Amino acid sequence: MTTGTKGVALTFDDGPDPAQTPRILKLLAQNHTKATFCLVGKNVEKFPELTRQIVAGGHTLCNHTWSHDLKLGKKPAAKIQADLARTNAAIHKAAPNAKIKYFRAPGGNFTPGVVAVAKKLGMTSLYWRVDPRDWDHPKGETHAQHRSRVISRVEHNTHAGAIVLSHDYAQPDTIAAYRTLLPWLRKRYQLIALPTA
Repeated sequence: MTTGTKGVALTFDDGPDPAQTPRILKLLAQNHTKATFCLVGKNVEKFPELTRQIVAGGHTLCNHTWSHDLKLGKKPAAKIQADLARTNAAIHKAAPNAKIKYFRAPGGNFTPGVVAVAKKLGMTSLYWRVDPRDWDHPKGETHAQHRSRVISRVEHNTHAGAIVLSHDYAQPDTIAAYRTLLPWLRKRYQLIALPTA
């Protein structure tokens, strides 16, 4: 849930996304910031070049399962292991030397079983402290309202050591919010990619 240091870790889930991932990578580069990307295996398979760009940018990788199965943690250990191994294999096919030290359960649905399998595969389970619910689009909320809600929640809830959850997959308003958030966060915190060593 926390980085264990004063550093704040930004995490982006569910990608890579052909439209939004390049936008957040560009923003992060402009702000000299490293982040952690929790990748969905089937998206990695579809967009291997984006996976390589994430690695080339010096960002940390996290396994976010093959198809974002919210009930994976309740399945038998062999099924969990097959899913996580398939995701890691897709990442390594795209970026052979990539280190995958973290695992995040879709929806934060961690179970002792899924945490144990991830650990066996050499991955630390990664939760979060700050969730702006950027994936949630209430009926009637405009793009501008959505952006300001994400900005306000991140600004009010982030403290030293926090892990911030966001999504690059299919969330253009999140990327737009980070245009404001990245300079604001950088003034106040050291932004870090989670360590891979």
